Amino acid sequence: MDVKVTSVRQPQSSCPFKSARQKIFGLGYSLIIFVYEKTDNSTNRTATLNILHTIYVSAERTADFQMTRGIRNILDNEGNKDDLLAFLLDKNLPVDEIEADKIVGEIMINPPLQGFLTISNALQWRLQYGRVIERAGQQDGVIAVYRFNS
Repeated sequence: MDVKVTSVRQPQSSCPFKSARQKIFGLGYSLIIFVYEKTDNSTNRTATLNILHTIYVSAERTADFQMTRGIRNILDNEGNKDDLLAFLLDKNLPVDEIEADKIVGEIMINPPLQGFLTISNALQWRLQYGRVIERAGQQDGVIAVYRFNS
């Protein structure tokens, strides 16, 4: 499990890049995400942090939303290995064709669950949590542990 702390104004963080498979099959560990709102008081030179959300995301739901949605749609529409390979290459997944072909074989045997993060390609993954905040408590594996109601 990893703990992430992020501002409600821009709910995102960095994550070490291990493998392109993480974008499809998840990060390999669960997340607990604390989403805060910060208020500065320049007169007192203080700041107040209010925790607005605490969200648990199970490991199998930490994949990229659009990537897993596309894969699942292809499979639901009777897509084959060629369709999946074209999709992965079209999405600029950071892999060569040989690795992409291995991933497609794995997808055909073990299709990924729907992920709920937005994972941007970079030297590190950039994880964005907007969808997780919106859907906490409404999806299996995305649990609203705490939600501030004002």
